[in-house]
Amino acid sequence: MQEIKFIKTEGTPNGSSSCCGTSGQESAASCCSTTSQVQSFVIGSVTTAAGPVPKIVTTWTSSDTWGMVRSRSGGYRMRYTVEPGLYAVGEPTPDSDVFVTANYKLTFDILRRSLAGMNAWVLALDTKSINVWCAAGKGTFGTEELATRISAARLSEVVAHRKLILPQLGAVGVNAAEIRKRTGFRVAFGPVEARDIPAYVRGNYKKTPEMRTIRFSLLDRMILTPMELNPALQKYPWFALAVLLLFGFQPSGILFRDAFFGGLPFLALGLVAVFAGAFLTPVLLPFVPFRSFALKGLVMGVAALAALEAAAPSFFPAGLMRLAAYLLFPALTSYLALQFTGATTYTGMSGVKKELKLAVPAYFAASGLSVLLVIAHKFQTWRMQ
Repeated sequence: MQEIKFIKTEGTPNGSSSCCGTSGQESAASCCSTTSQVQSFVIGSVTTAAGPVPKIVTTWTSSDTWGMVRSRSGGYRMRYTVEPGLYAVGEPTPDSDVFVTANYKLTFDILRRSLAGMNAWVLALDTKSINVWCAAGKGTFGTEELATRISAARLSEVVAHRKLILPQLGAVGVNAAEIRKRTGFRVAFGPVEARDIPAYVRGNYKKTPEMRTIRFSLLDRMILTPMELNPALQKYPWFALAVLLLFGFQPSGILFRDAFFGGLPFLALGLVAVFAGAFLTPVLLPFVPFRSFALKGLVMGVAALAALEAAAPSFFPAGLMRLAAYLLFPALTSYLALQFTGATTYTGMSGVKKELKLAVPAYFAASGLSVLLVIAHKFQTWRMQ
């Protein structure tokens, strides 16, 4: 169990917007997205002083469940969103609570399911289809967007009170004092997990220690690994092509037999590196030595290669090629492990930047040296022919 620290994260180290990680209103196995969906969960509207507000159901359909699976396992997450704005759950009145969330549909769905049996308002911010935790770190779940959305929804006309309940992991992006100054609404940070909201409300809006704590369990980490594996495997064919061209090149041209049999060990080691960096490291994260994700990946990369060499010594490259393998593939594993920083609550922006500053030059150096060693091996082989 880990006590939450309110720190920013920048998502994946390469700065892309497809971070995946813990949201204040979803489990640790959440993901991000970027375009909107047909809002089939809307079943009517509620009349308010500011006009009609869409009314939503709290139950999930098979389509919602399938959408969750797809959004956690591939590129579909880039199209899994809801329209930002105000929604009604049950039969809310001007005195009902207002819960703020992101417009990533999985985040939104988990919140509405957790509000079953309650009468409440849900204000979905335009987080550019990113979950709460990542969006707070990136600034889209932030002070400006919250103030803008309160005004656009005419929330002061809908509710009589002036209180908003935000997910705890959104705190890094929202200046509560500024929101109160600009809108008159007071911000309260609710529990980490949406499932604790009913107990939080029944307990007079007091959080227990369990409600403040996130559990990044083995299951949570395993659920996130497809989001790490898929991008890596999509790039693998380009790696395979480069390996085949490099090993197939001969003074007489490209020889397909040499390309396949010479490159086969490296092709297999590439898959081992992907598996070790994008699956084993996240799954075994708490047990791998070092705090740095780059070093954790390096350890797992060396261990995976050593295990393969012990299991199949005749298959493993020898000589200069062995040295090239131990330079290249642990570096690749380390790089893939570093991508997982955006999916955890362990990391902060300053820490990730520090790791990148040290790790990226090392990755380039290891890759360059390994290529030079492969070329040196090929020249050595040609001289012997």
